[in-house]
Amino acid sequence: MDIPVFHDDQHGTAIIVAAGLINACHLTGRKMSDVKVVVLGAGSAGIACLELVKRMGVKHENALLVDKTGVIYEGRTEGMNQWKSAHAVKTDKRTLADAMKGADMFMGLAGKNALSKEIVATMAKNPIIFAMANPDPEITPEDVRSVRSDAIMATGRSDYPNQVNNVMGFPYIFRGALDCRASQINEEMKVAAAEAIAALAREDVPEEVSAAYRGRKMEYGPEYIIPSPFDPRLMTNVPAAVAEAARKTGVARKPITDIEAYKKSLAARLDPTANAMQQIFDKVRANPQRLIFAEGEEEKIIRTAVQWRDNGYGTPILVGRLEKVRDAMKRMGVDETGIEIANAAVSEHVDEYIDYLYPRLQREGFLYRDVARMVKNDRDIFAACKLACGRGDALITGSTRNYHVAFGNIRKVIDVKENDCVFGVSMIVANGKTLFMSDTVVNELPDPGQLARLAIKTANKAKRMGHDPRVALLSYSTFGNPKGQKSERIREAVRLLDEMKVDFEYEGEMAVEVALSKELMSLYPFCRLTGPANVLIMPGLHSAQIASNLLQEMSDGVAIGPILMGLDKPAQIVTMGATVSEILNLAALAAVEAIDEKQSKVAPIKAKKKA
Repeated sequence: MDIPVFHDDQHGTAIIVAAGLINACHLTGRKMSDVKVVVLGAGSAGIACLELVKRMGVKHENALLVDKTGVIYEGRTEGMNQWKSAHAVKTDKRTLADAMKGADMFMGLAGKNALSKEIVATMAKNPIIFAMANPDPEITPEDVRSVRSDAIMATGRSDYPNQVNNVMGFPYIFRGALDCRASQINEEMKVAAAEAIAALAREDVPEEVSAAYRGRKMEYGPEYIIPSPFDPRLMTNVPAAVAEAARKTGVARKPITDIEAYKKSLAARLDPTANAMQQIFDKVRANPQRLIFAEGEEEKIIRTAVQWRDNGYGTPILVGRLEKVRDAMKRMGVDETGIEIANAAVSEHVDEYIDYLYPRLQREGFLYRDVARMVKNDRDIFAACKLACGRGDALITGSTRNYHVAFGNIRKVIDVKENDCVFGVSMIVANGKTLFMSDTVVNELPDPGQLARLAIKTANKAKRMGHDPRVALLSYSTFGNPKGQKSERIREAVRLLDEMKVDFEYEGEMAVEVALSKELMSLYPFCRLTGPANVLIMPGLHSAQIASNLLQEMSDGVAIGPILMGLDKPAQIVTMGATVSEILNLAALAAVEAIDEKQSKVAPIKAKKKA
């Protein structure tokens, strides 16, 4: 057939087994060519597993296939067929017990209790045991541990570590095969899939994976040689590897030549913010930045820092006690290379930071010793001083404390930009649309001048992120209906924008349903917006926070931010409970702000006349 044909219980199992074997060999220092393998079960799955590991380097003479009759050897006639005969070897071993003596690996695709503890005890040092019969394996991990503490164990069950689960292979293999219009799924594509899956297990485990397995240690090692089916990176890495192998072997009828672009498109299918952020991350990768992480002792922050380093975004600087950070890294299996640790207690720059901060706070009731105590003991203060004194390009904090506490600490150190205001923009991606909403974090009840500035600054942010801004200044009323004093601020803000003659679309006052509906907007032919608004200027902090949170909760929307705007130095504050990906997004936005300030390549939207 000229379409890809694939039996999941056969080849899918083989690919996951091969991925596990790659990592088991890596952990035990074995070469695939030296591994002695015993496969119990000569059905389609067992033979598929054997064929694939042979393809990956296991030698024919080192692989024994065993069925219910015994070892399949050269010259055997009982219960044989052409598929079994292909794996017959010259050997004097006849039983499973014979075959297992000194064996490095056991693959079980047979049935419950087919392997005894006594036989396991005869295997080689650091035996690799994949007992995959479901629901009951050939031998339980408990029985293996009772005789071999050095074994690496995998089963087909989710309640044990190292589950051989086809779902982490099959859908993604076919994603890659279909996207490149492969005429078949060949051996090279299977090997590529196995290698991609194996590689994921050796990387730092994403936060959402750890959350799915509460209490279980999710680090590469004997109990984590196969990634979790919950790992979102399977969606990008496996299809890309399969499509690339199909192209190289000539079976792709629509070859994918730009694999990185393909991976980005796959990520966008999984995460609606991926497209919105991709240009940001690309810009940071091209201009690496020194990112200060104020909460450097936290595992979540360390994971973010590792991604910052590994993705080529620059150098992460973790603020924290040296021994605490290193203990956490060791526990997580993180390599410290390329990561800086800044400890206020031993920093050679502490006095410089104190001398910088004291003049700022001396007329606000702070003594010199108060400032010294803050710099030495408060991570936010120390990190902000480090940023202010030029020993980092941008700052991220907030995951362990209230947003406004973190904001207050940073404001003690960092000024507002001249002739500017501080505010927060939430970027919400929902139902295929991107909305920018201001102010969602700082100003409780902005006056007309502040609302006009918010409109200009938020439109500028939308433009920088690749959107043509259409700004709606929201109210409960639309163009004076119903009339009320509460809308006067909005109408005055629109009047100020008229005076400024800004170069972006804006309109107000408008109810949100009108601002977002082309049909309702058409009832007002004088409306200056050419389409639904994508920038919403909220009348107050209460409505802003309620609306942004409702959008996230009541839809499949994803929010980035609030993005803090208007500070003299690039600093961002995440909300408590933020995920690693959310922290990484804000870190990238802070870094881009630093890049823009250095390069001044993007001209902001400016008013032609001051109010």
